[in-house]
Amino acid sequence: MGRTLEIAPCRTFQGEPRLPGDKSISHRALLLAALAEGTSRITGLATGWDILATREALRRFGVAIDLGSETAVTVGGVGGARHLQEPAEPIPCLNSGTTARLLAGIATGLPGLTILTGDASLRQRPMRRIIEPLRETGAGLWGRAQDTRLPVCIQGRERLRPLHYRLPVPSAQVKSALLLAGLAAEGITTIEEPIPTRDHTETMLRAMGVDCRQEGTRITLRGPGVPHAGDRLIPKDPSAGAVFAVGAAIHPGSQVVLRDLGLNPTRTGYLGILARMGADIEVLHREEKDGEPIGDVVVRGRGLRGLDLEPADIPGLIDEIPLLAVAMALAEGPSSVRGAEELRRKESDRLASLAQELQRFGLAITETPDGFKLPGGGRPIAPAWADTHGDHRIGLAVAILATAATGTTLLREAQWIDVSFPGFEAELRRLARA
Repeated sequence: MGRTLEIAPCRTFQGEPRLPGDKSISHRALLLAALAEGTSRITGLATGWDILATREALRRFGVAIDLGSETAVTVGGVGGARHLQEPAEPIPCLNSGTTARLLAGIATGLPGLTILTGDASLRQRPMRRIIEPLRETGAGLWGRAQDTRLPVCIQGRERLRPLHYRLPVPSAQVKSALLLAGLAAEGITTIEEPIPTRDHTETMLRAMGVDCRQEGTRITLRGPGVPHAGDRLIPKDPSAGAVFAVGAAIHPGSQVVLRDLGLNPTRTGYLGILARMGADIEVLHREEKDGEPIGDVVVRGRGLRGLDLEPADIPGLIDEIPLLAVAMALAEGPSSVRGAEELRRKESDRLASLAQELQRFGLAITETPDGFKLPGGGRPIAPAWADTHGDHRIGLAVAILATAATGTTLLREAQWIDVSFPGFEAELRRLARA
């Protein structure tokens, strides 16, 4: 049964939100620890549904995972994909595209049959983008709807052919799937990106002793390779931090401090955008752990102005665009986004969902094929109810918008927010000041 979240307007946000661990890094930490030789300990792990999907999927491959707590696990690595167990049943990836796509790359190196599936939403998301290049390794892959959708069947091989592949569209998930397959390949796998995307997989591979190199937009990996086991601390999720960064930015007089935030430049583009719009952004105590930069970020709200986002801006902002749209809608002056058509292929059609929800609050927005235009200067009015569209990113954006509305908003199907930010409701109530 769905959960409804009641959101009252507030004047400011003040304090330090308790943020979950980085979801992208948590996925990769679990997967590479499973492929490593020996035991790894991971702390600060994200706790949402997507990470649960990856953790439980690995157990179906025979990987031993012991839970010390909700955010700390010990993973017994098997020493490469060829030592995984053939799953006895189809693996449910729930709503997690990262789980499905990255596991597909790993499963190509398992000499056996793997079937990956997901919930109704995930079964509608595009999979040809991984099926076609992974076939070039010599593994067999087949999918529903003419090889475009889950379920996907994978007949893996112990030794794969190395790929030389140029991504037709920027995608960190596809890049990561191909690099994970490269661990089981004989020779050098080469991936070329049209635009740099988040690089957590490459960073972690290098930190775990794999020969993975990057020159510009070209990444190479020498296989076969087995990652070294070790301990890892997961930084706080920058996408979760964006929720309260935008919340502070749209409420002048706010100040929030995001502690131990992941500061990977492929993930924190939104901080630069908020600064360009007029928010006061300060980064403190920057350091590096396990190859990833982290630090404390202070965000102070002091009024915003509109701006335009171009296609080259989008890969480093793709998850934060719904939140940034809220800031743009309330900023003084017009804003626009171009080159974000990938948002139509997420948990929902995020461009359509976003337009519908902004209009529900009485805000003007013009939806375009690859983005939207906003006149700015909006004054949101609380609707009778708002909707998440079964999409955690839309749900979080609407929740922050509701704090600037006149009147109380009822957000339906709010349980979807737990996909990436369990505990959000408690943090919202703790930091919001009436």
